Parts: sequence; C-alpha cells; structure tokens
Amino acid sequence: MTAKVRPVLVVSVEYGDSDRAIVTVVPHTTEVRQSSFEIFIKVPFLRPGAFLVQGVSTYPKAWAIRKLGAIKPDQMEAVANALAAWLGIGRAENTR
Repeated sequence: MTAKVRPVLVVSVEYGDSDRAIVTVVPHTTEVRQSSFEIFIKVPFLRPGAFLVQGVSTYPKAWAIRKLGAIKPDQMEAVANALAAWLGIGRAENTR
C-alpha cells in the first residue's frame, strides 16, 4: 500500500477514557469505478469523488491530522446504509 495522506470520513462514535484511542474511517477517492459501494457526496472541502465503503479501516486516532469539514445527516445515512450492505449487516434500506 502506498503511504499517503488522504481524506476519510470518520464513522465510529467517540470513545471513552477506558476505550482504545482508535477511529474507524471510510476513505474518499477520486478514482471512481461506478461501484454501488462508492457513495457520491458533493462537499465543498473535497475534490469530486466518492466515499468507498469497501475500504473501511480502523486506525489510531493519532493518525488523524485535521478536520476538513462535516457531512449532513442524510449524507451520513447514505454512507451508513452502503457500509451495512458491504458488511452484510441488516438495515432498513439496502443499497444493492
């Protein structure tokens, strides 16, 4: 894997004092393939592209550099639904 800085969407909840200092993220990519697991969300702080739920990963919080912005609740719901579909977790809406 190429080690480079890339924008991600944090999808994990805040952790407590007794929890590990890790965050789960979905990467943003500008190299789209029109997959149903690419969620296209237009935001002013990112280049055109998609959030790739197939790339969900967990990293130490220390790797997070800075916050670029936030997405709206309905946009987060679209990512959550696609992530649930990718993981095979049942949700009210399915992206496939």
